[in-house]
Amino acid sequence: MHRSADQGIRPPTVTATRRGGHAGPVSGAGRSARSEDRSAAEGSVPTDAALARELLDGLAEAVVTADARGVVTLVNAMAAELLPEVTPGSTVAKAAVPALAGAARAGASSFEVEHRGRLLRGTCRALRAGGHAWYVRDVTEERDRTDALLAERSRTAFLARAGSRLGLSLHREQTLRTSVTLAVPYLADAAVVVHRPPPPAPADARPVWVRFADGDPAPVSGSGPAELPGSVPGLAEALDGDRSDASPWLDAELSDLGHVLPEGFGRPGTILVTPLFGAGGAAGALILARRPDRAGFDQRDVEVVREFTARAGAALATADLYGEQTHLARVLQTSLLPPDLPGIPGVSLAGGYRAAGDSLRIGGDFYDVSVTADGGTFALGDVCGKGVGAAVLTGRVRQSLQTLRLVERRPLELMALLNRALFDAPEAIRRNQFTTLLLGTFTVEPDGALCLRVAGGGHPAPLVVGVDGAVRSATVGGMPVGALSSARFVETRIRLAPGELLLAYTDGVTEARGGPGVLEMFGEGRLRQALASGAGLPPEVVIDRVLQLVDEWLDGQSQDDIAMLAIAPTPDRPGPRR
Repeated sequence: MHRSADQGIRPPTVTATRRGGHAGPVSGAGRSARSEDRSAAEGSVPTDAALARELLDGLAEAVVTADARGVVTLVNAMAAELLPEVTPGSTVAKAAVPALAGAARAGASSFEVEHRGRLLRGTCRALRAGGHAWYVRDVTEERDRTDALLAERSRTAFLARAGSRLGLSLHREQTLRTSVTLAVPYLADAAVVVHRPPPPAPADARPVWVRFADGDPAPVSGSGPAELPGSVPGLAEALDGDRSDASPWLDAELSDLGHVLPEGFGRPGTILVTPLFGAGGAAGALILARRPDRAGFDQRDVEVVREFTARAGAALATADLYGEQTHLARVLQTSLLPPDLPGIPGVSLAGGYRAAGDSLRIGGDFYDVSVTADGGTFALGDVCGKGVGAAVLTGRVRQSLQTLRLVERRPLELMALLNRALFDAPEAIRRNQFTTLLLGTFTVEPDGALCLRVAGGGHPAPLVVGVDGAVRSATVGGMPVGALSSARFVETRIRLAPGELLLAYTDGVTEARGGPGVLEMFGEGRLRQALASGAGLPPEVVIDRVLQLVDEWLDGQSQDDIAMLAIAPTPDRPGPRR
């Protein structure tokens, strides 16, 4: 008879083979999928104790298991190597590894300890039936790599900081003090730079030193005896520029370093002497001293010291070069700045000078006054360009004038000779170099007036300020000096009565650009107004007044070179009767 499924007929059974070789029924009404997965997982765990032990022994970390009583039940091969004191049957809380025993007694889940020269880090995990397992890793190499990375970062940061600090130092003494300050305490407990004084000191000058020690408030300086380089091993060779690798000097005698180490420092444990190389060879030597309780210099320390001294030596060479340039600039500046004006009976003189924003305060504008038997001569000029290049040409013009005045003092003839002298210079020197110029002489007349002869070479006309404040131009013309071999020049005569004043100036005054709104030139009109309002004032007051007005007009804007020369009869000379 035919029966349906709802009448209790069961589907046919299908037999299949599982993992592990066990056979069993598989049907839709059998065990659930979760049960099958769990069964499969259980079937994958080794049930052979020997195989399990082999797997544990192959782990790279130590494994120690204990039962609920804390008795060790298993120790794998790595545990036997790292923790030989822990054996099966012993109690973890009483193990001969204090950190492990303490963690077990305290119920801690981890510990870290230096054991048998290795850094071990352990973690505890609970097992079934109240047991637990300790997993212990050897992290010595990991710690060493981390320490090496941190040390390298520290060295890099130190060298970067040292390079930055040394790069800001442009003076020799400051550079030496910075070098020893930076070295302590990172490189050593005390640092000393021994060096010989730079020129013009004699070659046999006593060596000098700069020292800084940990705990000192500031570096100190001193000088040592002539035999100091020979008394410290390696110092003489370093000062002579020996480029062989520096090696630490152990157990240094205090007497050898008594001249340079601070009192109370004690006997050094390790000394390292390294040369400081500049552009021309060894500029000095760095002595680093560590106390006995500090580790000595290893190879990496020596390499860092070498890098540091290279930076310090380069900074010292830069400072020496800067010092030489500063000295030369000072000499150049002294020779090119306008000289002090002489005192001439019956004549009042005042000069004003400003360079075009040049830190050396030298430029292309100049004035000069010389005394003669019956009065004096003067010159005021403006060479092309500005800065050091213009100052060099200014020096040539002034030197040429001083020489040519020995044979000619008449302004017009003197200017013609100067033009020839500039053209006699080599082409490379005189190319595009010329100057506008006023040359003049003045004599004092019996009534106190001044008689002036003024020759012009393409320069702005000087202004004469009358007693009543009227301002007039003393017309001069001519062509710039040194521009053409056939240049023509013009001479004019001017009489200054008592109370009057002549102002010669360069175009840096009238062409100064500033003002409250759109930049515009100061102009001759404003200059005339300033002179008119100061009629009757002494020359030095007039010069100061004009400079102040120009500064206010510029209001911080850049400027061209400025030179002014004011000449007036002395007020205390009796004037003509009216």
